[in-house]
Amino acid sequence: MTQPVALVAGANGIIGNATAQELRRQGWKVRTLGRQTVADFDSLTVDLTDAASTREALARARDTTHLFYASLSPDPDLAIEANRNAGMLRHLLDGLGAVNAPLQRVVIYQGFKIYGIHLGAVVRTPARENDPPHMPPNLYMAQEEVLRAYAGRASWDYVALRPDVVVGDVIGNPMNIALVVGVFAEISRALGIPLRFPGTERAYRQLVQFTDAGLLARASHWAAITPQAGGEAFNVTNGDVFRWERMWEDVGSHLGLAVASPVPLTLTRHMADKGPLWRDLAERHGLVEPDIARLVGWGFGDFIFHTETDVISDVNKIYRFGFSERMDSTASLMGALARLQERKALPTVIF
Repeated sequence: MTQPVALVAGANGIIGNATAQELRRQGWKVRTLGRQTVADFDSLTVDLTDAASTREALARARDTTHLFYASLSPDPDLAIEANRNAGMLRHLLDGLGAVNAPLQRVVIYQGFKIYGIHLGAVVRTPARENDPPHMPPNLYMAQEEVLRAYAGRASWDYVALRPDVVVGDVIGNPMNIALVVGVFAEISRALGIPLRFPGTERAYRQLVQFTDAGLLARASHWAAITPQAGGEAFNVTNGDVFRWERMWEDVGSHLGLAVASPVPLTLTRHMADKGPLWRDLAERHGLVEPDIARLVGWGFGDFIFHTETDVISDVNKIYRFGFSERMDSTASLMGALARLQERKALPTVIF
């Protein structure tokens, strides 16, 4: 059997990096694509918003059989975000077409925003893949429109995977909840205060979910090689739900910190003066990133910790199609925190 060749777009992020690592473990030839190289991988450095340079870079990817698309360019203006991200995907598909890559399948990732959670909507839960769409613009809807149009006249098909908050150990990704929690906890420790959930009381008690990056990577491999998955969308989560009320206690216990009642903060504003404190912690513990602004996306934390509605996905469809792996969400977050400590992104404190 011919060795499959993966092109992983966005491999510096939580999803893309875990997927690239998993595909390599599975014996695939893996090439990454993004604005920066990825250590230990054959990397194409390209700005996907530039059609000409994208096409030029893809001359080295003419053997690609599977595309895993995890690139993201966020913008507060939803129309700009949708148009830009759809354009980036279009440039990549045009480039692969121009070099006659023997593409068989595209795996793309869509967040819970596909269900309208970012609009302040009370999403009907558990959210199902066939739930009716909302009024655009939405970057995921725009990207899928591109895929649908291109696949309709091509020999390849696509699978859309829909994780929720992805838990991983990539350093420097602004959408890494483990780093948000870990850095907030260590700053609390340094200030001698208890670990207090920095969101609303209501958010503290809603039912929410995680998707472990390793589980999602294995689901990505499954989606790439499973014939019946073609043309389908699948929710992918750990399969359990939790309340921050309980998870926050687990974090405190894991890190040796006392926990007290929530105090709602706007982290982007409230943590703006904590740079010098983190720099001091980084120097004292030999951490790899002393610049807190490069390490943590506080805005992402604000979104997560102020979501005042249940966020639950129905994962029965992907189970029916054959991928039935589950993950303990507490173990997922604590494992990510431990690995971030091992990698010197977070201090290791003896208590």
